[in-house]
Amino acid sequence: MSTIDLDRAVETFAAATDFTVGLEEEFAILDPQTLDLAPRFEELRDAAAVADRTLHEHITGELISSEIEIISGRGADLADARRRQRERRRTLFSLAAAHGAQLAATGTHPWSDYREQPVIDTPHYHRVEDGLKYVAWRNNTFSLHVHVGIRDIDRAVRVCDRMRPVLPLLLAISANSPFLDGRLAGLHSARTQTFTRSFPRCGVPDAFGGWDAFRDYIALLIRTRSIMEFTQIWWSVRPHFSYGTVEVRICDAQSTAGESDALGALIVACVAQAALELDDGVPAAPMPGHLIEENMWRAIRHGLDGSMIDFARGVEYPASEIAERLAAWTAPARAQLGIDIDASLAGPNGAQRQRAMIEAGATMRETYESVVRDTRATYSEEVRA
Repeated sequence: MSTIDLDRAVETFAAATDFTVGLEEEFAILDPQTLDLAPRFEELRDAAAVADRTLHEHITGELISSEIEIISGRGADLADARRRQRERRRTLFSLAAAHGAQLAATGTHPWSDYREQPVIDTPHYHRVEDGLKYVAWRNNTFSLHVHVGIRDIDRAVRVCDRMRPVLPLLLAISANSPFLDGRLAGLHSARTQTFTRSFPRCGVPDAFGGWDAFRDYIALLIRTRSIMEFTQIWWSVRPHFSYGTVEVRICDAQSTAGESDALGALIVACVAQAALELDDGVPAAPMPGHLIEENMWRAIRHGLDGSMIDFARGVEYPASEIAERLAAWTAPARAQLGIDIDASLAGPNGAQRQRAMIEAGATMRETYESVVRDTRATYSEEVRA
């Protein structure tokens, strides 16, 4: 039986507060000597229950036992969410070190075999595995999710509509998974190809135009037993029924805390700008999905090394300009919310740095060792704003 209550979702969004922020960061759990994926989530979760109840309440599993996610909880604004998340990071990395585990943040693990990764023992992920089989087993990926509070569910659906063409741009900035299955994949975001291109109800959603059409679609999925839980809709942007937020799910996990912070700030600014333009009646005709997919592929394949298409003008532009363009677009929202855009978002990003090391003669292991060091050095201690 479905656990989705559509009337309750309406009530949740009616009670939501604009521009609250929640951050979710996923990490690979590694063996410190081999840097292979290590299925130790349950061990770390149980240790947190004894050592730090607050941490225990803010870590969760994500499909495989060699992955752990930390969540900030609802922050009153971006600064509050960052403060909460930095505390979670420090305590999680301390706990992992105390138990002889290493953590790393890239969109994929470079070489570990997905066939050796056990699925965690929860009813939700058993349903995911039973429903998807190979598609679920293959999905050893790690990402950054950002929740932004949006009052009124009809408004939230319309904000998601406006975010659709922005998703490939955020993906290009965040690309951080150039390796898969022990080889350089030729992609800047192998994670996106593995997860977004394989899961059902994933990637860039259609434009729904409002809650009525969205509700009809969800009701159809429930009626036809296509989904039992709302979280079986894995779109790269979605209104989250439990939290009253617009959740952006397009980005690879970031290897440094500073990059994760900067990317989170940009995402909040984009969602807020879309909401402000909607409120002001700024026209925005839905962009056809086949056009957005052109930029999605460019982001997956070339990340910030390539070019994107400006569909309004019908021309290409360097992907290295994305951060500057988004900063200009979001200037009104950022001024209202006090959000600065970090210059580091212009690149080089994680994929570019890893590829540059390979081109300079480093091995895959040496490259990943560098990533692991960066992750440990930045997430395990407070990052100054």
